[in-house]
Amino acid sequence: MIAKTQRFFILCLCGILLSTTAAAKEKKPIVTSDVLKIKTMGQIDISPDGKRVVFVVTSMDKTEKEEYRYNSHLWMLDLEKLTPPHQLTFGERSDSSPVWAPDSTRIAFVRTHEGRPQIWILSMQGGEAYRVTSSEFGAFAPQWSPDGKKLLFSASVPEWASESGPTWSYERPGRAWGDAPNWQKIEMDKKKKAREKASATEKKDDTEKINDRVESKELTSEQAKKTEDEPIKADPDGTLEEIRAWLAKNASKGDPKVITRTDFQGELHLQQGISFLHLFVCPAEADAQATQLTKGMQSFFGADWSPDGQSIVCSSLKYKNHPDRTIDGDIWILKADGSEAQLLLDWEGYMVYFPIFSPDGKTLLFMAADQNDYVYAMRQLATMDLTTKEPRPLTFAFDRSVSDYYWSADGQFVYFISPDQGDFPLFRIPAAGGKVQTVVGGDKGVRDLDVSARRLVYALTEVKNPFEMYVSDIEGKNARQITFFNSEWIKERILVFPQEKWLIRPDGRRIQYWVMPPAKQEPGRTYPLAVEIHGGPSAMWGPGEFTLWHEFQLLASRGYGVVYCNPRGSGGYGYDFKKANYRNWGVGPGGDILAVCSEAEKLNWVDSDRLVVTGGSYAGYMTAWLVTQDHRFKAAVAQRGVYEISVFFGESNAYRLVPTHYGGYPWEEEVRKHLDANSPLTHVENIQTPLLIIHADRDLRAGVIQSEMLYRSLKILKKPVEYVRYPQEGHELSRSGHPKRRMDRLNRIIEFFDRFVR
Repeated sequence: MIAKTQRFFILCLCGILLSTTAAAKEKKPIVTSDVLKIKTMGQIDISPDGKRVVFVVTSMDKTEKEEYRYNSHLWMLDLEKLTPPHQLTFGERSDSSPVWAPDSTRIAFVRTHEGRPQIWILSMQGGEAYRVTSSEFGAFAPQWSPDGKKLLFSASVPEWASESGPTWSYERPGRAWGDAPNWQKIEMDKKKKAREKASATEKKDDTEKINDRVESKELTSEQAKKTEDEPIKADPDGTLEEIRAWLAKNASKGDPKVITRTDFQGELHLQQGISFLHLFVCPAEADAQATQLTKGMQSFFGADWSPDGQSIVCSSLKYKNHPDRTIDGDIWILKADGSEAQLLLDWEGYMVYFPIFSPDGKTLLFMAADQNDYVYAMRQLATMDLTTKEPRPLTFAFDRSVSDYYWSADGQFVYFISPDQGDFPLFRIPAAGGKVQTVVGGDKGVRDLDVSARRLVYALTEVKNPFEMYVSDIEGKNARQITFFNSEWIKERILVFPQEKWLIRPDGRRIQYWVMPPAKQEPGRTYPLAVEIHGGPSAMWGPGEFTLWHEFQLLASRGYGVVYCNPRGSGGYGYDFKKANYRNWGVGPGGDILAVCSEAEKLNWVDSDRLVVTGGSYAGYMTAWLVTQDHRFKAAVAQRGVYEISVFFGESNAYRLVPTHYGGYPWEEEVRKHLDANSPLTHVENIQTPLLIIHADRDLRAGVIQSEMLYRSLKILKKPVEYVRYPQEGHELSRSGHPKRRMDRLNRIIEFFDRFVR
């Protein structure tokens, strides 16, 4: 009897354990807060000896106050043993740009110190990281000298701190109303004089010094009252110079903001003055004294040491016009001590920038783009033999834009990433020229990489996992996953994999699109369909794109099908496809999107009466455009969009999209005609679809007036509209905004859609 009872309880216990195990293995749908779990990897650097790799992991971590914040830390992995990576830096901070020293014993990186980025060094032999630079203007992009004794870095130096005046005229032709006073320089000169006076080493105090100068007849008694050694007094009722000093003091505090330039909008704040990127070098030791290598009203950036350490190449441009009016780039070279800076390559008709020495130091690899069509032009690679100094196209026949690029260790190949039909493959091409080869392809996106003599290490986005790192041989074979930052929580979630499709438009253009069914699709049931649109307008979506991975999966988990496409104007399909939206932001691309939607509606699980649409930036524009032209959608969410293109020219830091995409300016009659025809606000009376408008208070890429105009117009027309404004956020809210606001945005979209289709 006891044995039977024990057997009964054992069987019950086994049943409970089995059911518990089954429940534990049951996968759950993606939820909104899963966005907080996603970790990203990048800024990969393999040690010169090839044995280890350092990289940056960015995460959203909880603080002691139960709030979330972004942290970026350095991690390292042993490439010989392939043991799990371990964390090198900790705390509520952002560490970035790690680079190995030539002897593979130290890592230089960037960390914010007292409000400015500075260069730090971490020894692999133990001990805490120590600060190297104390640059007044910050320090970033560190590069070790080949002998490991120095660090080259960049800093952004404001115009008022430059040692020479501008070589261009100010914005007003002929300076008819007089020169614009440089308020920042006036105030800084005043402070400089005050500092110099305070640090004087003379034993006599100010009064005694002035009396001595009067007695020696160096000064008259009246001159003694106000010497040139003193800063100009700031007085609102004084002389013109004193009034200027008073105005400068106010302007230096940003009250008011004095604007004299064309490019006066940043991302979150106005940018009043002009800054120039300059190169500095310092010893690779604690509290080092830096030396400025480049100077003047000219930016020097994207620098690279020659293998022998004797010279430095970089991108630069000697301005002939005001910097805001200049779109160009040249390649310069200078001695390692900063002397003999000179133009190395000014390629007629091309912008050239970001040069890299070949491993043997005999050839430069650099990026080039058509200067006269730089928005639509493909960014290509070229090389230059340093003996002949003749540039040679390398990837010009590829018809895709190049992003990251690297020499192979032996200099025989060049590796690069390019967007291509929804993916971001890794390619390579012989450095001497030849056929482009796919190294890492498929429905994937290579986000960052580094190349050593034996290995590739790269970060990868896939539908099955938003971000992990892999190692392979230099041909991309024998790939192995080496990080599992997202894998653990992802394996407990239900994921939906997109189905790739194509359609042909009446003009013969092929449009690529993807359809994702709901996560828990049941036979015989129909579901709402969300049309998601990308921004840019030259961006590209697909299985290899990271930024909307979570949003698409979230919509699918909430019972929505998702369809997205790359309409004309998108990147990843060549020059002609990209330029097909010239003077045509609305009808052409909008027609492609509606055609894709019509095809998706034919699927047996799609409910054609429950369609919704959303997108941000240019896609916010397109969302508004579609609902002025078509009434099939039950609800729409337009995010951070542009709705009146002429106004966009005035209030956006991306204002150059107007002249480059429409061939002129709003005051030109022919151009204005196209701007008005393509603006959703022109057709606002046609909107019938319930519309939620989302914008951020500090968005200077698509200014808030855009959303205010559209919202107020619809309210006056008594159309169904709601408006949500996020404080302290800019255009990047959905990608890098405060984690809580990112979740709020996602849930507001879902709640708004559910109201009209559930």
